[in-house]
This record gives sequence, C-alpha cells and structure tokens, in this order.
Amino acid sequence: MNMTFAAPCIFGLEGICANELKFLGIQNVRAENGRVLFEGDWDTLAKANIRSRYAERIQILLAEFRATDFQTLFERVKAIEWERFIGMSDAFPVKGRCLSSQLMSVPDCQKIIKKAVVTRLSERYMLSWFEETGSARQIQFLILKDKVSILLDTSGAGLHKRGYRADSNDAPIKETLAAAMVELARVRPNHFVTDPMCGSGTLLIEAAMKAKNIAPGLKRYFACEKWSCVPKDVFARERELAQSQIRTDISFRASGSDIDASALETARHNAELAGVGDLIAFERRDIRDFQLSEGYQTVITNPPYGERLLDLRAAEELYKVMGEKFRREKGKSYTVITPDDDFEKLFGRKADKRRKLYNGTLKCQVYLFLS
Repeated sequence: MNMTFAAPCIFGLEGICANELKFLGIQNVRAENGRVLFEGDWDTLAKANIRSRYAERIQILLAEFRATDFQTLFERVKAIEWERFIGMSDAFPVKGRCLSSQLMSVPDCQKIIKKAVVTRLSERYMLSWFEETGSARQIQFLILKDKVSILLDTSGAGLHKRGYRADSNDAPIKETLAAAMVELARVRPNHFVTDPMCGSGTLLIEAAMKAKNIAPGLKRYFACEKWSCVPKDVFARERELAQSQIRTDISFRASGSDIDASALETARHNAELAGVGDLIAFERRDIRDFQLSEGYQTVITNPPYGERLLDLRAAEELYKVMGEKFRREKGKSYTVITPDDDFEKLFGRKADKRRKLYNGTLKCQVYLFLS
C-alpha cells in the first residue's frame, strides 16, 4: 500500500532530514517548512522510524485540503478511508493546532474531526458506539492559513527519545538537534571528537552512534507496531538489517569533560545504554583547564546560555574563555550552539559558517569554526 508520510523536524533541519531520507533510498522526498514529505509502504515506515536521526516523528499524511468552516472540515475528514487504519475496538484520540486560520478553536476542531471519524467508522462497521479499548491511533491535525493537514502519528514517543537517556542534566540538548550538530561538524568514523562541557553526554553519544552507524531507533518501539494493519514482520526485518550494518571497524574515539560530577556519571551510564561506552572517555574538568590534543580534533559543544543555567554575564565570560581555549590551529574544528547574537564578538573570532536552528523554543545559531 503506497502512502504519503510526513516527518516533522526542527526548523532549519529540513534539508538535512531530506538528504538523510534520500540516502536511505526513500522515494519522492521533498522538504517543506518544518517537515519533510516522502512516499512509500510499510517497509518505508519502519525504515524511517528506526533510522532517522533528525525527524521528530513519522506521520501518515491522510489528507490536505482548504477549510474555512466546520461543515467543510467535517465532510473532508469523513471522506478519508479511516477503516484502513482503525479497527472496531481501536482508540483514536484527536489533537492538533490551529494557526492563522478562520478555524481557530482547537477544542471545536477536535470535536468536529472526532465526530467525522466516528460517523465514517459507524457506517463502515455498522456500530453506533466505539469503546476504544484497543491500541491507539493518534489522529493529529494542523490548520495553518486555512490549509488543513490530517495525519496519523506512527511513532508514539518522539523520535528524539532513542532509549539511552533515562537521566539528563538540567538543560539537555535534544538528541535530534545533537545529531544535526554532529552532521554539520562532518563527524566521520575516524574522528576524535571532544565536548568540554558535555553534561549528560548527548553530543558525544550521537557522534559515536553515527560513527558506528547505530540506527537511533534500534532499541525502542513505536506506536504503530501494535496496529493490526501493519505487517508483523516489517519492523523485525528492519531491525535485523540495521543491526547487521553496525560498524566495528572504526578508529573513532571521543572525550567529554564537565565540572559536574553527577552529570558525568549520567553521561557514562547513557553512553553504556547507547552501546558506545567503550568509545568515549569522561573526566571531571573545568573549561578553563581545557587543552587541545595533538593531531586532528573535532570539538562540538552546547555551552550554558545564561537564560537557564548561568546569568548572562557569567555566560559571556565563558564565551571569552572558549575563545582563548579554542585556538585556530591546523586540524582543529569547533562547532558551538548558542542563542547569543554577540557570541562571535565575545569569542573573538568570526565563524566560517553559521546555521540558524531552534533548541526547544530558543532561536539559536550553530557556529562552525574550521581550521
């Protein structure tokens, strides 16, 4: 069964996410604002969920249409073949967002969409009541400038939840964003990667997983695996293939340091859970004591911003220290994310490249300093 899928992603990562899906051999990939669309079958669905490092989740895009009134919304939603995905006992909750549209009441839109789905299924199954005691099919909607998108979420928990980070420090970077920084830093299987403010270790773990070609969703499960319409073997086949493609012939290594001893313990634990504990060495150290290593070195870090962990003045002092420690030197590159527009001035050097991204709700830039 050919379907259209949507992979929402962090704003600014659309191109990276699209390129990844193309590299996986997925067809008709096209990037849009905040998401990537593609086409395929159930095997494609399993592959995208298990292997995508940058998508936030994988959704089935069931319909898109224009609606400025509830009657149109009802009729167009009712026309969708819901019986292909939802059985007689399955749960089908509805949630979504309305932005810059004539239909702006989320609760009202939820009720109309729910009613339309119930009406359609009642006609198909000859039932007047649905107990919804089975596995969930999360219906999602987005109404943006009067354009309605109706989707089914297949992932369940967001894809940034790889399964290795049970614990984290006070201000962790999202795994999907960390993976994107690793990609922007062009980390390869023979690199030496360092994070001198590693916190719970997410950047280093994502770098090591990429180097070993460990599929990010290999150790977790997805909501659609409980759906009766999904063939039972597609996820098992994809996991087996992903497991067989893990690389062991690599010279990658990484080091992480932090002043917080408890954060380092968490980082070690997370690295072991992710299957990369043998590739990363952690030690307690202040950034002021940071020293560059011999040879090639890729430094990637997410320093405290001031908004959450430090006051602004302390954060600015930290950026100055980083500028002193991260010297321009052959074979050394630095990738730093921060929302501070004055970062380059405080760091003391213009970045060779910059990329606008969001860390949660914070508008940030990734600064790349090359050798």
